[in-house]
Amino acid sequence: MELTKLDDVKRFVGVPVEIVIHDEDGGDQAPVVKKTIKKVQLCPEGTHIRFYFDDFYFLAVPLTSRVNQSEEQWSAFDSESGLTYTVKKVKVF
Repeated sequence: MELTKLDDVKRFVGVPVEIVIHDEDGGDQAPVVKKTIKKVQLCPEGTHIRFYFDDFYFLAVPLTSRVNQSEEQWSAFDSESGLTYTVKKVKVF
């Protein structure tokens, strides 16, 4: 595993994705959300990467998260919160 890097997630900009957030115990899980990421950038404090869905709404993932990734999927585990954030490209037919 490696740490979160902004350049690793730029490949998801403009691409339809599924976003899943779940905890490490397999407890409560937010529903899968299908979105297109408009842009990614660091937050003003430089502590999180923001995945913007439009000009206002975003998902923030801590830079200290441990990352697993492939060409189609990026997952980041935040040990402080116990949450895993997964962004997966959606195949369009």
